[in-house]
Amino acid sequence: MNVRLIVPNLDMKEQALEFKREFFDSNEPVINGSQLLDQIDNYEDWLSMIHANADEKTVNPNWAVTDAYFAVNDNDRIVGVIDLRHTLEGLLVDFGNCGYSVRPSERKKGYAAEMLRLLLARAKEIGMSEIILSAKSSNVPSVKTIVKNGGIKIRSFDYEGEQADVYRIKF
Repeated sequence: MNVRLIVPNLDMKEQALEFKREFFDSNEPVINGSQLLDQIDNYEDWLSMIHANADEKTVNPNWAVTDAYFAVNDNDRIVGVIDLRHTLEGLLVDFGNCGYSVRPSERKKGYAAEMLRLLLARAKEIGMSEIILSAKSSNVPSVKTIVKNGGIKIRSFDYEGEQADVYRIKF
């Protein structure tokens, strides 16, 4: 399996909207790691926001500098989305440096683990030495993805009445 991380761009609009629709059609209204793609109706507005938030000079003051990527397979199909938050403050201390989602039709193929592996390399490139991630304890696929990439559980917290666990990956 070959996956590449690509910064979202205007040429990906139709495919990105179809990606988003697949989540909604599967009764999944939240797309983790998408920097609110699930909440913003206009793709161009979303693109402007993610590009602004990727630069410390233009990042929203209520946001952390964040890199966003679509994961694309060998057929150039968007199979997932993942982001990398450069710093952790406020709520992000629990949620961590990274969120990710794999489209429903492409799950159980190893994409999430490969996306995270590639993101760890990007984090290292920008000078990070570790990332923090969290997942609901009941989200077994995400927990397996994190552990497969070297995640060590460091603590737990309550999230919407469920236990979520926080992991550290050092590199």
